[in-house]
Amino acid sequence: MSKHCELLDLRLKLDEAITYGTKRKAMKLARQGIKEAKDKGYPGEIEYFKGQVEILNENYASAIEHFDEAIKHNHQDGAAYNDRALCMVELGIIDEAFPYFDKGIEVEPDYATIHHNKGWLLNNIGRHKEAIKCFKKALALEPKRAVTYDNLADALFNLSDFSGAISAYKKVLVLLKPYSCRGIRKEIAAKIKALEDKASRA
Repeated sequence: MSKHCELLDLRLKLDEAITYGTKRKAMKLARQGIKEAKDKGYPGEIEYFKGQVEILNENYASAIEHFDEAIKHNHQDGAAYNDRALCMVELGIIDEAFPYFDKGIEVEPDYATIHHNKGWLLNNIGRHKEAIKCFKKALALEPKRAVTYDNLADALFNLSDFSGAISAYKKVLVLLKPYSCRGIRKEIAAKIKALEDKASRA
């Protein structure tokens, strides 16, 4: 997570809740972030967490306004650039999102999430080889990112690299916390079985 912010631990918890938790838990953490930022007098953090609330409410245009304000207060906040780019994608502004991912990478090249999300977008628009490079960069920075292995597997599958996809999916199952994410585990196990069946028939 972004090192250039004052409420790093809370941001990490929020990121975890958004990725693997529930909307309710994420919203609670985002609102807690607003409160703590106000209490400590961190205007950039107030705007960042307000942006998170708007994302969770699917008000992406409003979220962008908050992330722009967060960036004005802290030009080194890679997460704000990243989340602004994601909001643009949700609004269908695809090509214009890439400069924000790239700016986030420029100011925080060691922030794995931005590399991951840029890869996610590239994969979704059919640029699978470029996406794989982004996922591998994210994993070089943060080797235990289960969600990145999940997306890497999808990109490899899109390139018909079924053995690579199986390997990446198996890595997800290893990295997920024990007794958590049962739905995700079940879904990935089914994908592995389907790929193994496909490989055996090839």
